[in-house]
Amino acid sequence: MQIYEEALRLKRLGRASAIATIVECKGSSPQKQGAKMLVRDDGSIMGTLGGGCLEADAVQAALMAIKDGRPLTLPFELTEREGGLVCGGTVLIYIEPNLLEPHLVVLGAGHVGKMLSKLARFTGFRVTVVDDRPEFANQENIPDASELLVVNFDRVFETLQVEKDIYIVVATRGHNHDLDAVQAALKTEAVYIGLLGSRRKKALLLKTLEQNGFLKDDINRIIIPVGLEIGSVTPEEIAVSIMAQIIQRRRKHGTDGVGRAACSRLVEQDGQDQATPVARG
Repeated sequence: MQIYEEALRLKRLGRASAIATIVECKGSSPQKQGAKMLVRDDGSIMGTLGGGCLEADAVQAALMAIKDGRPLTLPFELTEREGGLVCGGTVLIYIEPNLLEPHLVVLGAGHVGKMLSKLARFTGFRVTVVDDRPEFANQENIPDASELLVVNFDRVFETLQVEKDIYIVVATRGHNHDLDAVQAALKTEAVYIGLLGSRRKKALLLKTLEQNGFLKDDINRIIIPVGLEIGSVTPEEIAVSIMAQIIQRRRKHGTDGVGRAACSRLVEQDGQDQATPVARG
């Protein structure tokens, strides 16, 4: 029970973790079926799977599961001497990540912002909607937002504390507000910054950002026009195109070059991450 309480505590603090459980044992093994170990996002643990190389490998696999956002099944053959005893058994470990909800920040509470918050909440995102107009940024107008802020766009991230891997969509009511919102977004470590607008707006915005001292690498972080090209016209359709692009980016971001070398034995089987047995000896 303490392991689950710790997982909940970490989540409240904005930290991810994973729980590794021995789901099957055959022969001799350092721990028995049902043994659990919690792995925090910094690699520290609570509980044990028996120590040794098995536990060390399970920690690395758990960190990879946290990064990838997908559970793992990891089989081991225990054929080496550990702790002075020859185990000689096999163990199957199931690793389940306890992840934070992905966080979408929508700058602008107009028609698109309202539809986007609804769709983002439906697809499992925590949604913060920001506007400088209290008559728009309220629960009655945006019922699906997890959080609503009434603040000027240029100061939003002075008020809103955000994690590194946030997603930001700028959908304000005018060019000047867009510029303020984009400049604020570029000062974060967001993995996605999208701006609602035309290619003509893009040219004007990029020129202004250059004049304001932003580097080309920073400016290239902005996606404009935001969303996949599906011919969207209505606010609902635009929201669909944006969320499709965000989900595409999220899944790619979660699997690109993340800890694969440390667990290169992992292979894809039947749409789930499986692993070939790791021989001990």
